[in-house]
Amino acid sequence: MSGTLYGISLGPGDPGLITRAAWAQLERVDAVWVYPARSGKTPSYAFDIVQRAGLAPPTEHTQLLFPMTHDGEKLARAWLRAAETVLPWLRAGRDVLFLVEGDASTYATFGHLARTVRALDAGVGVQVIAGVNAFTAACASVDVPFAEQDDTVAIVPAAYGVSAVDRLLPDFDTLVLMKVKPLLDELIGWLERRDLLAGSHFIERVGAPDERRFSGDQILQLRGTKVSYLSLLIVKHPHRIRGERIKGCLKKGGPQPVLEESA
Repeated sequence: MSGTLYGISLGPGDPGLITRAAWAQLERVDAVWVYPARSGKTPSYAFDIVQRAGLAPPTEHTQLLFPMTHDGEKLARAWLRAAETVLPWLRAGRDVLFLVEGDASTYATFGHLARTVRALDAGVGVQVIAGVNAFTAACASVDVPFAEQDDTVAIVPAAYGVSAVDRLLPDFDTLVLMKVKPLLDELIGWLERRDLLAGSHFIERVGAPDERRFSGDQILQLRGTKVSYLSLLIVKHPHRIRGERIKGCLKKGGPQPVLEESA
């Protein structure tokens, strides 16, 4: 029988956010670990998380290279090489644990690897161990609710562009902009023009020892600087900051809370 390919979610950086289910898998001595790296010179962030957790790797473990590119052909070749690396273990009945920062089902390489493996061998089982997303951990880090009551939320890769993000703003209470590094200066300009800085938070490498957080006008300090690929922006709609959403939901004649308007 073939082994199972596991997507092991590790959370975004803090080893304390590794779930008990993921931890139990990582303590196995009979499984193989594989983990993504962007290049041979760049260490695997996922592997760094488990090392900081004090978990010892099994005898067999290796990194898989996934280049930072939008070139479909290059990515397909990388996924194929990765699948061909893990298939011999799986066909020998070994379970393979693919270590993933954040959650394995959310903007993760694991989905591409799993589909490629299944295309090559439909008999291989796949299982995902769910984990903490970077954006929920980031909201906790800056003490901002991700969503309340009937809030609407949009999670968007910033690569879609500022104009696309701007069109989403009227329809959502919270925007989570992922992978903001290439467009950060442009996004900062947009936040200024739309008077959104007061409800915005930039979080880099959330949960890691070198985590950085900038809120409100502090975000302006980032203009022209280099930031990590593992960065995101949380943008709250202005009506949330001013309390207009709460006022609109009150029943007529009901008790009226005292709301302080932001300056």
